[in-house]
Amino acid sequence: MQSLLEKIRFRIVKSKINRKMEARMVRGILSSSLREIDLSNPHTWEFSCFSQNGEDGIIDVLTRRIIKPNKYFIEIGAHDGLENCSSYLSLVRNYSGIMVEGDPALSRDSEILLAGVNWGVESVQMFVTLDNIDYLLSKSLHTDPDLFIVDIDGNDYYVVKHILDSKMRPAIFIVEYNSTFGSKEKLTIKYDKEFIYWKAHASQLYFGASISAWKELFGIHNYQFIGVDSNGVNAFFVDKSKFDDVFLGGVKACEYKENFYELQKFKIPNKERFKLIKDMPFKEI
Repeated sequence: MQSLLEKIRFRIVKSKINRKMEARMVRGILSSSLREIDLSNPHTWEFSCFSQNGEDGIIDVLTRRIIKPNKYFIEIGAHDGLENCSSYLSLVRNYSGIMVEGDPALSRDSEILLAGVNWGVESVQMFVTLDNIDYLLSKSLHTDPDLFIVDIDGNDYYVVKHILDSKMRPAIFIVEYNSTFGSKEKLTIKYDKEFIYWKAHASQLYFGASISAWKELFGIHNYQFIGVDSNGVNAFFVDKSKFDDVFLGGVKACEYKENFYELQKFKIPNKERFKLIKDMPFKEI
């Protein structure tokens, strides 16, 4: 049984979260209403409700064009439920799924947010590695969820490769890419199951994989590259068998963009930023 103090704390946190959620909803309504969608240009699909870089809009367009959707998702790196790529689907479009977050406090906030709003979404606190990813996949209700998102700022490449090599076949896959690694180089970090990006290097630029490494991996599994968001953070891939050929054939992908936030912080392009981490251990794909 919850103590009175625990109940009071829950209600206070829930109230704060609800206020933040309402603000996000207003942002989503305003930003989505300003779009002029061109189905050939994914950047025109963008809007942000809970996402940071317009991903909500891209996801909205793509999920509505899945031939046989199951309205299920998995997101690894779901933060607090108010700043991720799956909350729009959970809270606006009634999707079910699994939100995974390694930080216990953020995972708790996500669970509080979802309580009484969408019981079809499970909040899982887990620091995902190759040692426990299979356990997480076993919890999924579908081997072909509409959407799978991996954003863990670290061993992303190894985790995604394991997922693709398993029986899991998402219709849409979203991954973060590291623009500091460049547009042509096929690089990822060295695997370390205890990797934390802000501890790995003072610059916080050593994490994840390059866009070309992702294109290589998803190409092997017959996924089509849809493009990157306009802030240069995430890359979008789709299972070609789950979408209409005419729609996919008309999409003109943006192949690469510099990460806006890193440009703003360092004031130097990716080649100069890479010099800061060039002595770190990398794996060529």
